[in-house]
Amino acid sequence: MKNSIQNQLTSGLLRALSMLPYGLVARLGEALGSLLYRVPGKRKHILQTNLRLCFPEKTEAERELLARSTFRHVIRSYLERGTQWYGSTQAISDLVEMDSAIELKDSYDQPTIFLGFHFAAIEAGCIYYSTLHPVASIYTPMSDQATDDISREQRGRFGTEMIPRDGSAREILKVLKSGKPIMLAADMDFGLRDSVFVPFFGVQACTLTTVSRLARLARARVVPFVTGVAPNYLGYTLSIFKPMENFPCRDPAADALRINQFLEEQIRLIPEQYYWVHRRFKRRPAGEAPVY
Repeated sequence: MKNSIQNQLTSGLLRALSMLPYGLVARLGEALGSLLYRVPGKRKHILQTNLRLCFPEKTEAERELLARSTFRHVIRSYLERGTQWYGSTQAISDLVEMDSAIELKDSYDQPTIFLGFHFAAIEAGCIYYSTLHPVASIYTPMSDQATDDISREQRGRFGTEMIPRDGSAREILKVLKSGKPIMLAADMDFGLRDSVFVPFFGVQACTLTTVSRLARLARARVVPFVTGVAPNYLGYTLSIFKPMENFPCRDPAADALRINQFLEEQIRLIPEQYYWVHRRFKRRPAGEAPVY
């Protein structure tokens, strides 16, 4: 009963937001983010800690400005899910400009893994792609059951096959070999299983080796993509890059490091849009103290 009520409230709020002009929702999200940043909280502490670890060359004042901007983008992204989860195909298409370095139809002639990253606009990019071509997506279940139910349903409303992260590798390989590409993100600390510690902004980070393992087993190419927030409240930019060369190699740690290095390059272009509110350094190598 409780989940049902939460579902209705969450769904109702997001539906209402989807009916408002995108620019207005974006501005409301930024204003709310500025307000919430003034309140001490766990996410604010995680954000500030991550920025201190990853940008030691910046002054404290510079990191504080970056933290405030990041928080505005994060909260804004939550409100914008109204359009992303409930907006029409046309509404979503009007907001996303795509630049692809590959011919997308080729992704159905050879196994393809689309490698995404947790920037504020990742949801928009994934959903936009699903309006164009069939795709499967590996997702991490949310802690709140009501929100998780809605997210699975709305992310899959254009036909995306949703596969939980703890699903079997056999199921994922079957999808890849069937000719349907898979979208996944591997830039969070998901635990020590199938992970290695490699540098991320010079800090040892628990990094998944899943991407290289799946690519090797399915003989799939790995195609990175990044969705950014366009300036002046014009929507989003979806950039699809060329497949990673000589990937995977024989060393999973080297593959994981390459992914982190690619991500670092993209973050430096739009650092305020990355989800620094995640505990990227939750687990530490043996002997190292916790950072949060």
